[in-house]
Amino acid sequence: MEKPSAGRAPVSRAVESAFTKVWGDEHVVALIALKVETAEADSVASEVAKFAEVEDVFLVTGDTDIFLKVRFPHYEELKDFVLHRLPSVRGIRETKTLLVVTAYKEAGETHHA
Repeated sequence: MEKPSAGRAPVSRAVESAFTKVWGDEHVVALIALKVETAEADSVASEVAKFAEVEDVFLVTGDTDIFLKVRFPHYEELKDFVLHRLPSVRGIRETKTLLVVTAYKEAGETHHA
């Protein structure tokens, strides 16, 4: 999710309802791309690594500065993290959240789809 503009909801209620129906009580895994202030990259990476739900933190090259892999028990916790907890980290300019639909291989283990 990108940082919400003033007065504009980041996700429509219909989309949010669909996410909740799809994931229900299943764990939600997401990859979050962060664009950060260049001078703050190490600091941002260290701070976001402190969140228990963040499984992996990667400093990368290209249009994105940092990638996070996060896991939550429910979609609502992911939403709270992206909208309220993550923005408290100084130096983050923009976020983009990608929900994992299917993991074919994770933590070195192949999953059967």
